[in-house]
Amino acid sequence: MAREITEQEKQTVAEMIERARAAMEEIKDYDQAQVDRLAQALGWNCGNEKTFVRIAQMGVDESGIGDRAGRAGKRFKILGVLRDALRQKSVGVIEVDEAKGLTKIAKPAGVIASLIPTTNPELTPPVTGIYAIKCKNAVIFSPHPRAKKTTAEMVRVMRETCKKLGAPEDLFQCVAEPSIPMTNELMAECDVTFATGGKPMVQAAYSSGKPAYGVGAGNSTMVIDETADVEIAAMNSRISKTSDFGSGCSADGNLVISEQIYDDMKAALIKEGGYLCNAEEKEKIKKALWKDDGGRRVETVAISAQRIAEFAGFEIPEDRKFIMVEQNEIGKEHKFSGEKLCVVMALYKFKDFDDAMAKIRAIYEVGGKGHSCGIYSNDDDRILRHAMNAPVSRVMVRQPQSKANAGSFENGMPMTSSLGCGIWGGNITNENVSLKHYMNVTWVARPIPADRPSDEELFGEFYNTETM
Repeated sequence: MAREITEQEKQTVAEMIERARAAMEEIKDYDQAQVDRLAQALGWNCGNEKTFVRIAQMGVDESGIGDRAGRAGKRFKILGVLRDALRQKSVGVIEVDEAKGLTKIAKPAGVIASLIPTTNPELTPPVTGIYAIKCKNAVIFSPHPRAKKTTAEMVRVMRETCKKLGAPEDLFQCVAEPSIPMTNELMAECDVTFATGGKPMVQAAYSSGKPAYGVGAGNSTMVIDETADVEIAAMNSRISKTSDFGSGCSADGNLVISEQIYDDMKAALIKEGGYLCNAEEKEKIKKALWKDDGGRRVETVAISAQRIAEFAGFEIPEDRKFIMVEQNEIGKEHKFSGEKLCVVMALYKFKDFDDAMAKIRAIYEVGGKGHSCGIYSNDDDRILRHAMNAPVSRVMVRQPQSKANAGSFENGMPMTSSLGCGIWGGNITNENVSLKHYMNVTWVARPIPADRPSDEELFGEFYNTETM
């Protein structure tokens, strides 16, 4: 059971919120050009290659999770978020619909509590910060204890950016010594929480008594049918699975492959750097990933394929980038059909597309409802059928999932580092959390000519029938 919050921690939170509100007051009259300039400065100072790589690698070293090269590759997300933010209005009148007589006016959401995951201690602060400053909000970041120095360093860069532009530094603050009681207090006292992290964190955010945007767990699963380009599917699966050693919820966890191309796909995956376990090795991998009580071993989260194999008690060649196990069974008791949070991937075989769709539904009953899935197919009817079938918020078509579902320069998804999973995943939104979620909106309604259909139109065939 979590300890009680101390009076000193309460006072610290109260003082941070007071400073945040004072900072918001200072910029309350900033116009669109001024907040856009702030956003651009943040984007550059946090997202230039030299600074981001330095802090990203600091995050890997501090937490012990992830890949130094792969983590640095997430820099593109800051550029994409800035692109999306600059293309939208966020101050004053943001939309006018003459036909409906509606005018929409944007206003700040308030002081934001931003809970930072250990997997993205350097990325989430500037992503949140760009969207927040566009709407004239202040943010208090609560870092993960295992990566608190990394988050503090990125927030320091953000504060220095504000200072150089004559804006108040306290628009961005970071909790120096995070704790569960202090984070709970922060969420209860701020205006809104953005919780990117594990299930306990998201549940705490929803229990805080204040509005919260949370995310759900992933179990990314890809369908590969016989019309797919096997080499591209294998390459993208490797890219998605190995990014930051599979630390993200979007890394390909399961591939559901047509039996017609199953052997070809396996061979292509091996060519891309996959290691295919035999039955004995598969059992050892299972014990390396999960404890006897079913809980995930943190020691094997987001580490290299070689270190996982070593932990399991065998060796694999140095050139192997990810580990594959062949799997038939699906269910909560079959651990490989759930989320893995590492470079281990399960391969399934399907007979026909009906079988593939049934396997998809079964896998998402194990975990990952509401998050993401994908498909490698050139049959548009099948693509739409897959999208209709899967209980997810986003379906990526012929793209590396972990590089695409949170937005990329090659698709139209809004750029973000937080993926809502809808009611399926216990979240209030199933959208990519982006600029619209960082503002309050006032609707102004002017009178228009009456828009009232006749009773005959409204009730159709039931109009004037016998009443009950």
